[in-house]
Amino acid sequence: MTTKNQGFLKRKGIEISFRVYAIDALGAMAQGLFCTLLIGTIINTIGTQFHIAVLCDPICTVNEVPYTVGGLAMAMTGPAMAAAIGYALKSPPLVLFSLITVGFAANALGGAGGPLAVLIIAIVAAEIGKAVAGETKIDILVTPLVTIGVGVALAVLIAPTLGAAAMKVGTLIMWATELQPFLMGILVAVIVGMALTLPISSAAICAALSLTGLAGGAAVAGCCAQMVGFAVMSFRENRWGGLISQGIGTSMLQMSNIVKNPRIWIPPIIASAITGPIATCIFHLQMNGAPVSSGMGTCGFVGQIGVYTGWVADGKVIGAFDWIGLVLICFILPAVLSWAICRFERKIGWIKEGDLKL
Repeated sequence: MTTKNQGFLKRKGIEISFRVYAIDALGAMAQGLFCTLLIGTIINTIGTQFHIAVLCDPICTVNEVPYTVGGLAMAMTGPAMAAAIGYALKSPPLVLFSLITVGFAANALGGAGGPLAVLIIAIVAAEIGKAVAGETKIDILVTPLVTIGVGVALAVLIAPTLGAAAMKVGTLIMWATELQPFLMGILVAVIVGMALTLPISSAAICAALSLTGLAGGAAVAGCCAQMVGFAVMSFRENRWGGLISQGIGTSMLQMSNIVKNPRIWIPPIIASAITGPIATCIFHLQMNGAPVSSGMGTCGFVGQIGVYTGWVADGKVIGAFDWIGLVLICFILPAVLSWAICRFERKIGWIKEGDLKL
């Protein structure tokens, strides 16, 4: 790339890097998902379970389709994801607002794999929109036309293919988990759990792959092992504030400490490798709620709410065994296993005082 091109990209705020696209944009997309699809699902569940008319009854009808409050939130999933991505990429206003249309098109045409289509298409449309923004005297026309034109064209051309590819990968993972629940329970729990702690979005990954069923249950187990594990392990250093911020916030807070001493990551990883197959083989824990919930763990108890909404949607008769399994997998086993392994590591000197301090 020439110095002139580099100067142009720098002036336009375009940074082509893994960190920007795979970490910043992906993480922002997960927030867009949370504020629409996930919140809408929760609102619908609360309304249905507690018979709250204002949440259950349609409040408007669009093209003969009735929408509840939660339904309206869920309908805005694509636009919210694209706008969140644009915000993460520091898009100027005209680009940011134009991405709303791009997100709607990409998500609608991407089908069940819409989030992956939105991620890729919104990034391309945002960067091209940023490149032309402010370059003409009729910016108010050029920038939206270019951003929307590029985004919608890409949505028509590649969103169905991206959506189908994401669905095939997700279906393959779920099929493999059904076929080999022990082995895949370990792999899915460990990989998705580690993704949750890394500065990438496990929630967005699960949403992009439409990861549900037993594989979704294993993903929930892995994420809970990371969050609850670190919360309990670091209690002596971080006390109640750390317990709450990591246990129902995010284990990503420990990332800087992991870089300094990778051995502190061993207890929650082992815990996830144990709870994953227990979830799939013994309790047959399935996540049939919103796929994004599979990658949320105990963050705001979204993972547990997702499992419950899946039970309700499936018409499952929920028994004591189901509740015991959910509590053991999500809270008790991750806490006990991580604490025990951490204690051993402290005794042999692999973890020292202050290594887990936030």
